Amino acid sequence: MTATKAPPEVDQLLDAEGADHFLLAGVGDANLREVESLFGVRVVLRGDVVRLSGEEEFVAASTPVVEHMIGLARLGRSFGVADVGRFAAAGASGGRRAVTSPTPERDRALQIAVPGARRVIRARSEGQRAYLRALSESDIVIAIGPAGTGKTYLAVASAVDALLRKQVRRIILARPAVEAGENLGFLPGDLQEKVDPYLRPLYDALEDMMPPARVRRGIAERVIEIAPLAYMRGRTISDAFAILDEAQNATAAQMKMFLTRIGVSSRVVITGDKTQIDLPPSQVSGLVQVEEILSQVDGIDFVYLDEGDVTRHRLVKRIVRAYAADHERQPESASDGGE
Repeated sequence: MTATKAPPEVDQLLDAEGADHFLLAGVGDANLREVESLFGVRVVLRGDVVRLSGEEEFVAASTPVVEHMIGLARLGRSFGVADVGRFAAAGASGGRRAVTSPTPERDRALQIAVPGARRVIRARSEGQRAYLRALSESDIVIAIGPAGTGKTYLAVASAVDALLRKQVRRIILARPAVEAGENLGFLPGDLQEKVDPYLRPLYDALEDMMPPARVRRGIAERVIEIAPLAYMRGRTISDAFAILDEAQNATAAQMKMFLTRIGVSSRVVITGDKTQIDLPPSQVSGLVQVEEILSQVDGIDFVYLDEGDVTRHRLVKRIVRAYAADHERQPESASDGGE
């Protein structure tokens, strides 16, 4: 029997001049080892050159990912093994996820430098870049995706940035007060005290970008308003940056009510995860309905994030994937509305 001939190997040399070698390689060369593991190539960094060696197909697939890493290292941006995995996933899926090499101009356009924030807030995936681009260009943005993809955080960052730049006079953050397995009625205090814990993620995002004292002052002066969605009824939202978070738990009527509150000089972001609907089975999610009704309306930008955009602990991505796979295995008639 004739032995199968192994495919010939090729070398690809990439220019890494100006790149921070430590940022590029990672601690203990972990970033380079991750490229080797993901693509089955050998990666060697010598001087200002990165050498990729292996089968032509695998070298070709790994090249744009390593070029992206070099671009980030030139900009002085740190990244880790989990980020390398996201870059690889983006390159493999193509389309809007295709990896693009960063440049100083593109990098500045897709970051938010909020005064007083702990750091410059940047997109960490291609999906998040598309999201930030939509936030800067559209008056109404609807972001749909699983937990941990930065939907709320980036929206709040954009709102704070717009407020501090005096593009809007106030920020309005709303959530539907839907009981996700807990009974709010048994919590102590008045209505505001009952719903405050449910609104805590919005407070946390704000306080990550502004000093807590400034957040409290903004709330006291009504420059910042954080409230259940029901409080929006009968109002007009003008000269404001309004965010409806956890919109999968808004009913169809509530979603229509919120969208028709929008006044002049306002920007609106709606975020939600269609896999975590806590409404009773008999009620249609406003997020699901609005996707069907408004997807072709000019001026409304839909952004879809997925597991490749998860920026929490690397296990969160695997958890999201496992739940998605389980959901696909379930019979359609078994949906209980509370996934």
